[in-house]
Amino acid sequence: MLQYIEVNGVVAEVVRTSRQKSATVKVDDGLVSIVIPEQLEVDQIYQLLDAKRHWIREKLILQREAMPVSAKSFISGEAFSYLGRNYRLKVQKGRFAPVKLIQGRLVATLPSGAEEPYMVRNTLVRWYKSHAEQKLQEKAERYAKIIGVEPKSVGIQTFKSRWGSCTAKGDVVFNWKIIMAPNRICDYVVVHELCHLIHHDHSPKFWKEVARVIPDYGERKEWLKQNAPSLEF
Repeated sequence: MLQYIEVNGVVAEVVRTSRQKSATVKVDDGLVSIVIPEQLEVDQIYQLLDAKRHWIREKLILQREAMPVSAKSFISGEAFSYLGRNYRLKVQKGRFAPVKLIQGRLVATLPSGAEEPYMVRNTLVRWYKSHAEQKLQEKAERYAKIIGVEPKSVGIQTFKSRWGSCTAKGDVVFNWKIIMAPNRICDYVVVHELCHLIHHDHSPKFWKEVARVIPDYGERKEWLKQNAPSLEF
């Protein structure tokens, strides 16, 4: 179960692991996380985050400034796409809680004073990344059996200009933003990257393998090309 801690107006995701002997604070894509040993007390987590507060703030400011200008205002009533369907955002005040999809609305609960657009965006990104990781891993597992491949690992990442990658070692990574597209488009991206485990290029043999699983891949590829700008926020 995910745990979140709020310190100095910053919400951090707490990741406990038996593989970690000391704490590590990360700031990635505007999101703060702290990876800690399993038995570390909550008071110690607060102390660690408080001690790093200036460093965290500097990182957040730098990453926020580097983000492209968004067409979204991140206010209640705005629509956000998930698997091709639009859901309205509801921003409410209260003790921080991860975004939840409730009765067709994406509900973001933030402390008073923390409803700034970038804070709302950050909590939304957490939700999208979590769901993207789960859904894309499920799809990769299903299609890997159909294609006859076994990826070494499947994960998500933030890419600026591509939807996925496949390394020579068999690691498959997807851009989490693809989860905003309809299911059939997500399926195409998953199949595309898995087929690279057989053919590490875009040769006719590669596209033939993609077509074996998704005969109308050309239509889906064109949809992605035309609609890519809408899969941003």
